[in-house]
Amino acid sequence: MSKFWSTLTKRTEPYVPGEQIDNKNIIKLNTNENPYPPSPRVIEAIKWEMENNLQLYPSPTADPLREKIADYYQLKKENVFVGNGSDEILALSFMAFFEPGKTIRFPNVTYSFYPVYAKLFGIPYEEVPLNRDFSILVDAFYQSDGGVVFPNPNAPTGIYLELEHVVDIVENNPNQVVIVDEAYIDFSGGSAASLVHTYDNLLVVQTMSKSRSLAGLRIGFALGNANLMEALTRMKDSFNSYTLDRLAIAGAGAAISDNRYFLQTTEKIIQTREWVTEKLKRNGFTVLPSATNFIFASHYKCKAKPLYEKLKENNVLVRHFDKQPIENYLRITIGTDGEMDSFFRKLKLVIAEVSQRTIKI
Repeated sequence: MSKFWSTLTKRTEPYVPGEQIDNKNIIKLNTNENPYPPSPRVIEAIKWEMENNLQLYPSPTADPLREKIADYYQLKKENVFVGNGSDEILALSFMAFFEPGKTIRFPNVTYSFYPVYAKLFGIPYEEVPLNRDFSILVDAFYQSDGGVVFPNPNAPTGIYLELEHVVDIVENNPNQVVIVDEAYIDFSGGSAASLVHTYDNLLVVQTMSKSRSLAGLRIGFALGNANLMEALTRMKDSFNSYTLDRLAIAGAGAAISDNRYFLQTTEKIIQTREWVTEKLKRNGFTVLPSATNFIFASHYKCKAKPLYEKLKENNVLVRHFDKQPIENYLRITIGTDGEMDSFFRKLKLVIAEVSQRTIKI
């Protein structure tokens, strides 16, 4: 630590993202990126914007993009907020809706940025244990003092919470904001976006990084009551009015417009997820029911950490969270069928090596 660091800097514990290794030989299954490129319309829109408008500031309100998102979800533009990835929107939401001194709740196994934000903004929090099957304990989130935030489907478990239970949580926190983080919703069941008209305390946050193949553009959006959107805008404009550049706005709009391509690629990933799940089970893994573009799995004999380390040595990256109660699970992103075939060929060798080493010990 430096003597020049503020108290805030000293108490901050930054989020640790998945490894990004610049090696073309790596099978990268650790950051839940989409294995397929974005829609060709995205590339066309970005090229046009590059050639015609880069000398101009982007729109601070990104109205054309908000209108397209609103149309897609059968909402109004006033119900949509856009930002530089869902992480930025979540950070703005913590400032806009959660009070320092009032305890918020989120699951104890969840997106690891939540405690980072809470500590950064001085918001006390309670980590609610999951059920034994890693599902969310719904009634433990009722009557929160400061608010609630949780992913649906949850990460890193991949388990989807049915909308009726989301409604239960929202209705049992009538005076607090409930944030539903839907980063992976397009690979699962219905979105809570359909509830926005009914509940003024519901904020739905989504990203275009996963299902729409735009992780490199950094685009997120929130859906909710117009008053919630105004609060987010006040927070954003107190930091940076231009959080989305022209290329991101153009590319995101094109991605939303090409629904046919979106449905094709998400269906491919879901189909791959299903056969990968079954094959992992045949190879000795317990696999949690996934409603995402990744799988959370634990081997009956081999510990997760040595499996992760040996896979990495063999140019396969998966994610391992070395914390209880998930220290013996691996999070495996769904790649193309070819990538997953290569993964299983290497996994077979790694399991044999780790098993042999375990026997010797």
